[in-house]
Amino acid sequence: MHMTKFSPKHIFLGCALVLFGSLAQAQAVFKVTAIPDESPTELARKAAPLVKYLERILGRPVEFTPVTDYAASVEALVNKQVDMAWYGGFTFVQANVRSGGKVVPLVQREEDEKFRSVFITSDPSIKTLADLKGKSVSFGSQSSTSGHLMPRSFLLQAHIDPDKDFKRVAYSGAHDATIAAVAAGKVDAGALNISVWEKFVKEGKVDASKVKVFYTTPGYFDYNWTVHADMPVALRDKLTQAFLSLDRNTAEGKEILELQRATRFIATKADNYKGIEQAARNAGLLK
Repeated sequence: MHMTKFSPKHIFLGCALVLFGSLAQAQAVFKVTAIPDESPTELARKAAPLVKYLERILGRPVEFTPVTDYAASVEALVNKQVDMAWYGGFTFVQANVRSGGKVVPLVQREEDEKFRSVFITSDPSIKTLADLKGKSVSFGSQSSTSGHLMPRSFLLQAHIDPDKDFKRVAYSGAHDATIAAVAAGKVDAGALNISVWEKFVKEGKVDASKVKVFYTTPGYFDYNWTVHADMPVALRDKLTQAFLSLDRNTAEGKEILELQRATRFIATKADNYKGIEQAARNAGLLK
């Protein structure tokens, strides 16, 4: 039998290649994205301490990768260009449909179990949803759960069809842009995410004596952190535990949770978003 002889040099090179391969695998960048429902600078600010935390937990570089629009966030995860995405309920449904059920929601904020939208105006004559007839109204992005889908769904339930009953329907692209449009008088009213509205009021970024909430929707499931179903279960579990372990009583946990506008994170599942999917189909927004 012929035995191949390996010199110490070959053995060293072989070991080096194995070591390099395992190091490269360990150092593969973990990419995170989010729907662009606020300004790019705000999204980057919210992501920074979370990225740092996940790097420590995962033991590898983590990178926040912004996307241009909601559709791009869906394609990025479906095509595995990113490892994890922060989705609104509707964006998750779109990604789930687009991937043929190949995405998995891991966690949501406690607040996302009963999330709400608000309708705001600077026009004192607008006091109810019915008063919006004949007015110009801005939603956020067309793919936004809290800035379009659910407000539209509740309008339809109140027998108000935005496309027929409003003078004009506008899409600002993001929640903060909707506030700006209403405050500047570019539209008579707008619908947006309640947590962004409350943040703007708290930080004095909107004159709450001029721009007011005149309707708050009932609660619904919303945002979540989602991964591709092909992600190894061990990594999924590690990520889930990382979010569930965030504690407001630690400096790190407090900073991350406050920026994420969360009391705490809780586990979630795809079935929680069946109501959103039905609302989307009823509103003709999901074919």
